[in-house]
Amino acid sequence: MVKKYLYIFLFVVLGVITSFLVHAVLEILIINLLVLNFTAYGLGLTWQAWFAIHRTGTILLLLAGIGFGFQQSVYWWKYIYVDKKYPRKFRSAKNIVAIFFLSAIILQFVFPLTVSAQTREELETELQKIETQIAEYEKELTTTKTEKQTLTNKINQLKKEQSKISLQIKSTNIKIKELGKQLSTTETNIQKTTQKLNQQKKKITSIIRVLQERDQKSSLEMLAGAGGLSAFFNEIEALEKLSQNLIVVINETKEIKGELETQHADLETKHGEQKNLLAIQTLQNQNLQTKTNEQNKIFKETQGKETKYQEMLSNSKKRAQEIKSRIYELLGIGTQITFGEAVEIAQWVSKQTKIRPALLLAVLTQESNLGKNVGTCNRTGDSPSKSWKAVMKPDRDQTLFLTITKELGMNPDLTPVSCPMRDANGNQIGWGGAMGPAQFIPSTWILYKDKVSVITGKTANPWDIRDAFVAAALLLKDNGATSSNENAEWRAAMLYFSGSINLKFRFYGDNVLALAKRYEEDIRALG
Repeated sequence: MVKKYLYIFLFVVLGVITSFLVHAVLEILIINLLVLNFTAYGLGLTWQAWFAIHRTGTILLLLAGIGFGFQQSVYWWKYIYVDKKYPRKFRSAKNIVAIFFLSAIILQFVFPLTVSAQTREELETELQKIETQIAEYEKELTTTKTEKQTLTNKINQLKKEQSKISLQIKSTNIKIKELGKQLSTTETNIQKTTQKLNQQKKKITSIIRVLQERDQKSSLEMLAGAGGLSAFFNEIEALEKLSQNLIVVINETKEIKGELETQHADLETKHGEQKNLLAIQTLQNQNLQTKTNEQNKIFKETQGKETKYQEMLSNSKKRAQEIKSRIYELLGIGTQITFGEAVEIAQWVSKQTKIRPALLLAVLTQESNLGKNVGTCNRTGDSPSKSWKAVMKPDRDQTLFLTITKELGMNPDLTPVSCPMRDANGNQIGWGGAMGPAQFIPSTWILYKDKVSVITGKTANPWDIRDAFVAAALLLKDNGATSSNENAEWRAAMLYFSGSINLKFRFYGDNVLALAKRYEEDIRALG
């Protein structure tokens, strides 16, 4: 009976391992298709929906593996031991165990190597190829945009832009994957260093205990002991060695502690990178969807006819009215405003700060897009996990948030802030707590609120539209955007996003300038 149970158990284990293998193959194929062209292969679903499908599919495959293993164990037990259709040498318990474990090893460690893990060098090579393809698309788009405005040319341009963004998404996914490996290594190193530190602490405790025990004896007691003067000097020498050893261990402990602090700082930096890459991934997916929607809208309005497209371009009055009245979506405000109203505010702010209106509108659009994606926390009815106490960095923002809300007469427990970023598995990455349309965290808002008040003549409020515009413009100004030079504006946008000019996040700056160019055209169309 034991032999039969062992047989069934091993078959179930083999079934589970097989399900892991199937899961890996399917995951690689599907992810590659989605990254290659999310619009074509995404089936109209969002990335969040695909993540949910992934989690559900994982559970179903695991259950299927268990069921398959059990079913096969019943079949083969009957075939070999009941019907006795197999040679006797294959029926011993020893051979059964050997065969199954050999199969498990082959499935788990050998075969997956042919379909899975890419080395760092392979990832970097793939990334270089993608970057080269992106550069080629950029050259083609530069040429396409100078060609005559025809329906065919416009559709070709949009298709090339979609292909370029799809490659950018793939590039970002590779960077996230590589960073995930680095995070795992850093976390492992921290665990090892922490263990070393604990061992050093135990050594210190042990030495101090011995020193204290020996310190209880007076010099007279040691002299009067069995060993006399010789034992006394031996004891003094032993105590001196222990003291020297204690100093060595303490110095080693200081070095290990310094190493641990460095590793923790490295981990925090990598988490910041991970948060920013996930934000870039979000913007890229949104941008791809926008280009797809624009293409579909043109097809719908023109019905694929050149004459209707030219009519659409020539009807400037209708276009100006559409631009003026369309909603300019902002995060964290009660009432939305039109694009025409947003332009008026941006132009007023520009007179105070010398920041180009189109650039300011582009940055605020992108920040609101990011905020909408991560979601809003700290609202009425939200769970404790969405409270400001849970989503804001404690030592950096929480006390300042209370100061800001108190000054404005707002309830800190019911004032909306942004949620933290989360990875594909739902794990929190970094901190949230950004406020209003400009998405300032409390520690940044505190630096600008008095400057905002000087311009507006009232108490600054991060959730007020005009105040948010002014604060964003002042930050861009401090980052060097007043020269109306594209390079300076790009640099200012990058600093606005991550506080650095890290080229891993260059999509943020590139997209801000692309949006600003579109907004500049829209502002000109308004007259």
